[in-house]
Amino acid sequence: MLSRVRKPLAKPRKFIAFLEFPTCICGINGEFTAQEITSTRRSRFFANPLAFIGPSAYYSSFSSRSTSASGYGRFKQMGSRVSGSQQNSSFVMFDDVKELEDEDDDDEEEEEEGGDCNDDDFTVLNSFNRNREQREDVRRDPLVREICRLIELRSSWNQKLEEELKHLLRSLKPRQVCSVLRSQTDEHVALKFFIWADQDWKYGYRHDPVVYHTMLEVLSKTRLCKGARRVLRLMGRRGIERRPEDFGYVMVSYSRAGKFRNAMRVLSLMQKAGVELNLSICNTAIDVLVRGNQLKKALGFLARMQLVEIAPNVVTYNCLIKGYCDIHRIEDAIKLIDEMPLKGCHPNEVSYCTVMGFLCKEKRVKEVRELMEKMVRDSKLMPDQVTYNTLIHMFCKHGHGEEALEFLREAEERHFCVDKVGYSAIVHSFCKAGKIDIAKELVNEMFRKGCIPDVVTYTAVLNGSCLVGKVNQAKRMLKEMYNNGCKPDTVSYTALLHGLCQCGKSSEAREMMNMSKEELWTPDAITYAVVMNGLRKEGKLSEAFELVREMIGKGFLPTPVDINGLIQSLCRAGKMHEAKKFMEECLNKGCAVNVVNFTTLIHGFCTKGDLEAALSLLDKMYLSNKHPDAFTYTTLIDALGKKGRIEEATELTMKMLKKGVDPTHVTYRAVIHRYCQMGRVEDLLKLLEKMLLRQSCRTVYNQVIEKLCSFGNLEEADKLLGNVLRTASRIDAKTCHILMESYLNKGIPLSAYKVASRMFNQNLIPDLKLCEKVSKRLMLEGKSQEANKLMTYFI
Repeated sequence: MLSRVRKPLAKPRKFIAFLEFPTCICGINGEFTAQEITSTRRSRFFANPLAFIGPSAYYSSFSSRSTSASGYGRFKQMGSRVSGSQQNSSFVMFDDVKELEDEDDDDEEEEEEGGDCNDDDFTVLNSFNRNREQREDVRRDPLVREICRLIELRSSWNQKLEEELKHLLRSLKPRQVCSVLRSQTDEHVALKFFIWADQDWKYGYRHDPVVYHTMLEVLSKTRLCKGARRVLRLMGRRGIERRPEDFGYVMVSYSRAGKFRNAMRVLSLMQKAGVELNLSICNTAIDVLVRGNQLKKALGFLARMQLVEIAPNVVTYNCLIKGYCDIHRIEDAIKLIDEMPLKGCHPNEVSYCTVMGFLCKEKRVKEVRELMEKMVRDSKLMPDQVTYNTLIHMFCKHGHGEEALEFLREAEERHFCVDKVGYSAIVHSFCKAGKIDIAKELVNEMFRKGCIPDVVTYTAVLNGSCLVGKVNQAKRMLKEMYNNGCKPDTVSYTALLHGLCQCGKSSEAREMMNMSKEELWTPDAITYAVVMNGLRKEGKLSEAFELVREMIGKGFLPTPVDINGLIQSLCRAGKMHEAKKFMEECLNKGCAVNVVNFTTLIHGFCTKGDLEAALSLLDKMYLSNKHPDAFTYTTLIDALGKKGRIEEATELTMKMLKKGVDPTHVTYRAVIHRYCQMGRVEDLLKLLEKMLLRQSCRTVYNQVIEKLCSFGNLEEADKLLGNVLRTASRIDAKTCHILMESYLNKGIPLSAYKVASRMFNQNLIPDLKLCEKVSKRLMLEGKSQEANKLMTYFI
């Protein structure tokens, strides 16, 4: 920590610039007003839980500095163009960009450039509000649509398509490029497109600064923290000015990935960039500490803030209130609400609703009402329609439909109008609980009150009917939707098809799909997956595969889970070559075949005894860039050992270790079983030493001894007993008991006595009944001295 503090202190001007976050937020065309910031702070803060920062080192110096505003004006501009010296003339194919994304950086400086978190970065995300407002309009742009179409065809690209895309790229305006990035359903593809378009500037295209900001915004919604970090670093190398929200986007990505240590290292990068510290950053840090179950540190952070004269606001306290609720300290949360006015910060609706939400979760209705009364009495905040809607949705979310209905009645008594969204939530809650009759009565009530149910409400009832097996009732509900002028959508039909498949009527579901054009609805990927799995579970594999091919033909790709289910079904039916052919078809069509699919097929070949085919699949995994995991290796190692090919199993185990794959407990059990079965104890111990260097397993020698006992190799088991008795745990006692039982079964009570003596020497007490059996056997063999000594140990 001391070394990390010395660097910033060596350059005090940069250090001051880092600590002084501007109190206003920079937008695309200037600054936002304080009113605009306030109106969005709450929603953006809670929607974007960012930042895990380490404040102590910086606060220690912050308390002694003067509050100058130097360097603030630099953040009013969007950024600068890239210098010509940074041009990269190398050409990289679109599908080869992955290596650029996943390239490992091990040096400390790059690791410190993790992410950042500004809560006003999430208020600062206001700078992109105007882009969002134009998003729909830009998507209608034919040029944007054509770019997106070409990207979707990337798996079958040729040089002509590549040149066409480059030509179109030169015609795009920055906001159109941003729209292309946002339009990608897979953020990996968006990042690849960003890097690919940036590779060759001789075609006359360069990313505008706003494109970098948008790329980071897109990545902030994912766990692609490495990609986000590289974009941020690329901006620095090319002289593009980085705004606070850019660091925030990276921090969001790190937070989503759970890499809070990396997120903390962003402080050094922020310092170098001259980004200033402000209240919103502190709020974000507290929020992340709370979400990481570090409430004590969050409270310490608050105390540190006040020491350096950063006054907390209602957002700060609301984060801490949530922290107390998370660990079920509701009383402390309410106490903090009471203390807020004394500290010059009055609680708002969010403060109370946070506590109410956790009370709703635990079905503590009485306390919810008491807190509502307290809100009116102490804070003069009247429960409004938003409050009641919040409570209704909270109760429904946790499956408490009756309590939600109770608050709905209360809201109506106070002349608040609960809309169809609130009603639909209650209907859905009752449907999930199987109370279809109550749900239908609520739908009728909605009609009487002029609150016409929409497709979501009807679909909830339809799905609930299917869940309780009332498929015919669900069909009638579908017709009722038409009669009431509400057209069922794909979700409605999918729910009905799922119900049919659950009742073993997958063929009827298939016929309904065939009639979709006449019924004016379009099946989607989920619809196909539902019916396909129904057919598969009923053993109608040919129909299932026919449906999958139709699905792929219409542009819907099966998920790895769907693919795995079909492969498993074929393997169980002994149709290994059909399963292999199907997986190859999926690979050729661009489906997301993963390591689990390969492992399932490998397991099928191993079960059938065709190890050569299984090993060839392992080679194909490497060629397809699908890296085998521990389960893949374990399956093959066990199969090779079962066939007596122990040398090949050893070689494969060593290959697994060299590839950096850690063995699991299943791997240890498989290796131990096969080696002990063949009596290769010395070879096993050598291999285990190498495996333990990669992944420790405390019970490994226990397993070896127990397995040797099961195969009757007691001499080798006794040699390893010293390795077990070092820890003297209950697991070790169990192992010793197994060895003693084995000696007794072989008629060697004296050896069992020696094991018991060694246990006593290690302060590990053996089982009394087992020792009595050993003592009796010793007496029968005339070894009364040993028998008496064994029982004396207990005394």
